[in-house]
Amino acid sequence: MSPNTTNSSSADRPLRIATRHSPLAMWQAKHVAMLLEQAGQQTELVPLVSRGDTDMRPIDSTRQVGVFTKRIQQALLDDEADIAVHSMKDLPTEVDPRLHLVAVPQREIVNDCIVSPARWSLDTLPHKARIGTGSRRRAAQMKHHRSDLSIEPIRGNLQTRLAKLENGDYDAIMLAAAGILRLEMESLPRIELPLSEMLPAPGQGALAIEVLAEAEATIAQTRCLNDPRSRAAVTAERTLLANLNGGCLAPIAAYASFQGDSLHLESVVLSADGSVRLADQRSLPLASGEMQAIAIEIANQASEVLASQGAKALIGR
Repeated sequence: MSPNTTNSSSADRPLRIATRHSPLAMWQAKHVAMLLEQAGQQTELVPLVSRGDTDMRPIDSTRQVGVFTKRIQQALLDDEADIAVHSMKDLPTEVDPRLHLVAVPQREIVNDCIVSPARWSLDTLPHKARIGTGSRRRAAQMKHHRSDLSIEPIRGNLQTRLAKLENGDYDAIMLAAAGILRLEMESLPRIELPLSEMLPAPGQGALAIEVLAEAEATIAQTRCLNDPRSRAAVTAERTLLANLNGGCLAPIAAYASFQGDSLHLESVVLSADGSVRLADQRSLPLASGEMQAIAIEIANQASEVLASQGAKALIGR
């Protein structure tokens, strides 16, 4: 039995929550702490700095996925913390058998926003406008709709990106609506894009709560954080991503939602320049099996169709 397993069962010690040090990550950790404290658990935050927070180079194929999560996961393995809180879209799909995804709390809004002083929409952005985004998925979808736009890389936390916009480095930047709402920045001049124009990243708007796989006491204490429907939705999206060997950097977008008595999955794969767009939509009735099993099945069906259309070759390029 590891030291973490023993320590986690100590009722006199708070659950240690590992998180990145950025304002949004701290909000997420404090939100999880609040939920645990409402369930009667004492907590303590353990802020850490990830490699993704210090290395400001654009994230591309020369750098590994997981730059924002590896340091937080290592804190669990080194007994610095009992719980790791991640943004789900940053979590690699490759599973570390030493770790356990114990919960996905209720999901926030999944839409993306164009942030600009003029509140430009995708249609009204000026010709050849400079758009800042660090996401290939966002870049490819924007180029698909507006091939004239100049998509330029941007790094840093939300506040850093906004400062670059204010300094005139970009005409507009792309941000997730969830982060804006969580940091109570509702007055930010922005246009929320409909899903028909900008489908989200797999897991966008959701949090991932990880613990040690063998820490049975911690698993029991944190199970209350899980929202079954949010977990099923992100399971479908991330299974699709894993099936297509996409990683979290590929231009793949997916959104699973519950519509009536069915789970619906919409997914797209694009070329980097947005000129090629493969799409799939499908639903499965919830009555056909257990929720997580349905999520995996619908993802398997969608990824098989997309692969038959050439998705893997597109991602490989």
